[in-house]
Amino acid sequence: MSGQDPIRRRRAIEQRAMRETEHTAHTALGSGAEFDAIRRILERWGPRAKRIGDDAAIVTTLGDRALVVSTDSSIENVHFRADWLTPVEIGYRATTAALSDLAAMGAKPLGLLAALAVPEEWRSRLEQITDGIGDAAELAGAPILGGDMSRSGELGLTITVLGAARAALFRTSARPGDQVYVTGRLGGPFAALRAFNSGESPAREHRKRFARPVARIAESIWLNEHGATAAIDISDGFAADIRHLAVASRVGITIQLDRLPCVDGVSPLDAAASGEEYELIVTAPAALDTSEFASRFGLELTEVGDVAHGKDEVRFMLGDEQVPGPPGYSHFTK
Repeated sequence: MSGQDPIRRRRAIEQRAMRETEHTAHTALGSGAEFDAIRRILERWGPRAKRIGDDAAIVTTLGDRALVVSTDSSIENVHFRADWLTPVEIGYRATTAALSDLAAMGAKPLGLLAALAVPEEWRSRLEQITDGIGDAAELAGAPILGGDMSRSGELGLTITVLGAARAALFRTSARPGDQVYVTGRLGGPFAALRAFNSGESPAREHRKRFARPVARIAESIWLNEHGATAAIDISDGFAADIRHLAVASRVGITIQLDRLPCVDGVSPLDAAASGEEYELIVTAPAALDTSEFASRFGLELTEVGDVAHGKDEVRFMLGDEQVPGPPGYSHFTK
């Protein structure tokens, strides 16, 4: 497949999306208390808000590229616990979570800003936290451009990332006939949390996937250039995020759970529930070259399902049996 045809298709999709932005259309959101709260906020904002609901915002164009911006917060005892992660890992992980939003859009990082809310008891470890921010920024090729710092009752890190894409990927662009792919192997964070919550030490591989995830920047750019139509990163869990993509694109999706690539010791259902993976789900109308992808990145790319006509529905199959998909993480659900 020529590398140019997918780019032309992506540009056409982006142009349509920008026209939608001019009319303040938002990406369709799924069910749940968190999304209900966002819908109420958007209703109050009215025309003051434009095209909210994707992994990142398209702000403007830069010649033949779009400026992509996203912001992400990591809060102590919500996104992390100090007894599970080192200060370096806390900074690294928060920054990677934000950078992963650029990966979900097929964007190359331009830089980032870090806003830190620091309690008194964390001040002696502030330099270690910022070392972690710097490590993640360096790995992604995203220079640190500035930020903010304030006193706080709990540690909080808010990372704003800026990127550019020739033609951004959206959640809204999956179409009937597309195939569904996922990068990497899932379930490491689930297994790590299961061990932590049981008072045990996670296996080394599982802890690494939890504490040192990788934003799939280069991989997303390759996928974008080779025919991907839609993308989302796995933050709430594969099952939850594939539902987000189905709702946003207004399509039906069937997932074969027995094809889901899992780390050792984790079942497909548990892997589908595992959040904060920061792997990518992408759709494509023609078969992607999974062998070339694996050779280039040393990472698996696995076809796990397909897109069909239908609306806002995901079917999870284990063999010939349809099974309930696991719920994903929601900040407003206990």
